Amino acid sequence: MFNLPKINWRNFDWILFFSAFILSLVGLSTIYSVDLSRGVALDLTSKQMISLGLAVIVFFVASQMHISFYESAARPVYFLAIILLLAVLFFGASIRGTTGWFRLFGFSFQPAEFAKVALVMLLAWRIERQARCFDKWQFVLVMFTLTLFLVSLILLQPDLGSASILLAVCFGLLVLVGTKKRYIFGIIALAILVGVVGWFFVFQDYQKDRILTFIDPTRDPLGSGYNVTQSIIAVGSGQFLGRGLGFGSQSQLHFLPEAQTDFIISVISEELGFVGFFIVLALYFILLWRLVIIAYKARNDFSAYLSLGVSLVFLSHIVVNIGAAMGLLPVTGVTLPFLSYGGSSLIINFLLLGMAESSARSI
Repeated sequence: MFNLPKINWRNFDWILFFSAFILSLVGLSTIYSVDLSRGVALDLTSKQMISLGLAVIVFFVASQMHISFYESAARPVYFLAIILLLAVLFFGASIRGTTGWFRLFGFSFQPAEFAKVALVMLLAWRIERQARCFDKWQFVLVMFTLTLFLVSLILLQPDLGSASILLAVCFGLLVLVGTKKRYIFGIIALAILVGVVGWFFVFQDYQKDRILTFIDPTRDPLGSGYNVTQSIIAVGSGQFLGRGLGFGSQSQLHFLPEAQTDFIISVISEELGFVGFFIVLALYFILLWRLVIIAYKARNDFSAYLSLGVSLVFLSHIVVNIGAAMGLLPVTGVTLPFLSYGGSSLIINFLLLGMAESSARSI
């Protein structure tokens, strides 16, 4: 007879898990609504259900690993991420102009998502090794150098959205550790310089159109500005209680492109109204609050900044995605955690949560 290992529930944060799981169910319901409008087999819904099942398994497995495992694996995982990002440039599939996916048996895997896990682990490991001497410029340089290795490879795909998330995580952690203000201002100045250089030498035409459309949405209302315009209409038409699941005109009649990914919050706002939108924001607040609590109670810097890094990944995604859907930020193709369609994103999100849960269990 085989004895299955007993799961250790000590200090297990069920609030953290269920906030993410409920968000995933809301996302699954919304994807089902979008799927109905396609008039074919529920391909998106079935794949997302499989991904959710795998994601939950990954979460529980990751949560049972001791936090020391992630600390010791930080460097190997980082180098694995670099290898995957290099490989996808040569062997990956292109979707909407971005060569960033491996395709296998009808499913796809996006190495840029895995890079977020690698970066959070490595930066937390580097902060732990710094022994709280965060006032040296060498520390800032190392942190950004480690980040830019991954960012550069992701920009070659090109994937501006994922690259911006990694930069936001690095910058956020530097602020949270108490880096000197002159270094922070220097980073901001460097970011402006890099943005200018990127505009002329790195950004693709469609990426420039997205930024110009953000500045002036009326410049091309039927072209690059179409998505944002339809998103704002969808959000406004939902009013307080929404039109009902499966009855949103913008998504059901295909006026809203990428309804299951980039603009899923617009579908939720249209079909579930302000109430649905508020519930989603409340669940995100609970999730981020629990991650901060875990970081506050952590016994060492690695556990604390691992949890904070995970929270920064989610916060960056939430701000960029919802900001774009509301016309407040440029559209960069960033998904909404636990809600947007995508197996890689969903599994990686639950993996990140499992890592934070491991920190909670070590308290």
